[in-house]
Amino acid sequence: MVTERARGPLSGLTVLDLTRVLSGPYCTMQLADMGARVIKIEHPDGGDDTRHWGPPFLNGESTYFLSINRNKESVTLDFKTARGRAVLDRLLSRADVLVENFRPGTLARQGLGYTSLSTGHPRLIYASLSGYGHTGPRAQDPGYDAVLQGEGGLMSLTGAADGPPFRLGVAVADIVTGLFAVQGILLALVARQSTGRGQHVDIAMLDSVAAMLTYQAGIVFATGHSPGRLGNRHPSIAPYDTFDAADGPIVVAVGNDDQWQRFCLAAGLELEAGDPRFLTNAGRVQHGDALRALLAPVMKSRTRAEWTRRLLGAGVPAGPVRAVNEVLADPQLAAREMLVHLAHAAAGDITVLGSPVKLSETPGGVHSAPPVLGEHTDSVLAEVGYDVSEIASMRHDHVV
Repeated sequence: MVTERARGPLSGLTVLDLTRVLSGPYCTMQLADMGARVIKIEHPDGGDDTRHWGPPFLNGESTYFLSINRNKESVTLDFKTARGRAVLDRLLSRADVLVENFRPGTLARQGLGYTSLSTGHPRLIYASLSGYGHTGPRAQDPGYDAVLQGEGGLMSLTGAADGPPFRLGVAVADIVTGLFAVQGILLALVARQSTGRGQHVDIAMLDSVAAMLTYQAGIVFATGHSPGRLGNRHPSIAPYDTFDAADGPIVVAVGNDDQWQRFCLAAGLELEAGDPRFLTNAGRVQHGDALRALLAPVMKSRTRAEWTRRLLGAGVPAGPVRAVNEVLADPQLAAREMLVHLAHAAAGDITVLGSPVKLSETPGGVHSAPPVLGEHTDSVLAEVGYDVSEIASMRHDHVV
């Protein structure tokens, strides 16, 4: 058992986590960070796929798995067996939320779909994460992050204008799907306070990626034309781009005409500040190539640190393009408790990212390391009424 759980706003909530890989575990980790008790159900034969994804590993533990499964309890259970299903039913009787990311219809065929479970558990909130949702002609198609970044339009917008499309360096389709699932679960919890009933929360990766298109979709709605790849330029704001400084790339994000004037003063471009082509944002976007040709040699005249100090001092948003290790070394993250050190049962001392959600009165937090496979099986099963001999028998029969 986890003995210390965050006293966050979701304290007292029990989540049964039937998910694996990324989108589902990322969702349930957010709930656990805010105080929910998350019981992660894993198959006895290897558990979550990501336990085996690597290198790198820390003493045999996948760093991928460690990054998205903190604050959870691990119970191994084969619920396809009759005895395993009986265990799952006992756990369901105590759960507020079930989260799953099987292909639509998979759990329904086992009598574990929302329609079946809601009859016996009317207050259960049942969250499903899938590639294309539980309705529509593509409901049965498998969903993978790279595919959804391509099909969802993100890759068509990412990369140089004259180069190939690129996938974002993090699994953004999976992560945003997990975040929308958290939102849906919280909304269902609010609704349950007035209705007394749970509901099905149906979250699709394609929907989630499409929802991120925002102003890019707006361009299509308005013009009928897709914006295409612009490198790091913005389709509607300029200069909003990366430039090469003397020692590496830096981002400059001029969001309005006043910032443009301040940028020009900071960059020693007083004369250029009055150029009629660049006086307005619309003009700067229209003459983007000429603007970049003007700024590129100027930006190379100073280092990233010099530009950052100068531009921030002038009230112009700017910052260096940093590697991940540079980001994690930023003292701002340490001050915000975004780096948390934990003792793991197998991996030893590990560091994980903290929660970005900071609540003044009911804060959550990171209280326990990601579990080793089946770490909490005995304690959780004892809690729902199984004695030592019954647990041993199920373990002998590979039920747990």
